[in-house]
Amino acid sequence: RLVLVNANLPFDEEPSPTLDAADEAGTQLEAEAAQQYRSMAAAAQADGITLTLVTGYQDANTRTAAHEAQKQTYLARHKSEEEASARAAAILPEADANEHGTGYAADILSTDYTALDTGFADTRAYQWLTAYAAEYGFILRYPKEAEAVTEITYEPWHWRYVGPENAALIQQSGLCFEDAVAVLQKLAAGEKITG
Repeated sequence: RLVLVNANLPFDEEPSPTLDAADEAGTQLEAEAAQQYRSMAAAAQADGITLTLVTGYQDANTRTAAHEAQKQTYLARHKSEEEASARAAAILPEADANEHGTGYAADILSTDYTALDTGFADTRAYQWLTAYAAEYGFILRYPKEAEAVTEITYEPWHWRYVGPENAALIQQSGLCFEDAVAVLQKLAAGEKITG
């Protein structure tokens, strides 16, 4: 659940998570994450909010195609190959650095807001997720205040399953996932945490 995947920690090999359908459309997540997503979506529905799972697990070919499409957008705007790659990676990481391969990443919107943009942060669905997602094991993966650490632009729609206990601890700490994992690694190594 706490596997950290980013540009600095890419997959050593392609993951093969046990998957399950997380919604009626058949969008897949890792099996435990899928079950928790279904429970979370039902709870949101009871509160009058219909969540939509836009993206779940993606295989390597799908992740590669998404990154390349984003890169082509910047090349079409006359950016250099290097600049296009860098800008694309800040939005859609390359396949080996994209956590959608773990089955734990979920792009979540709502029926009343269907655009993958920062405007989602102004919706009731986002407010609901911010208040309750941790109870179901999901954390906001790319918070606005952590862009320098995550190296990904703010994505209010991108949630990451870490399990309810871990989500509660991460939410209480106020840390982004990278910083939370670093603290846990130090604790596991017996290092004193300062700061």
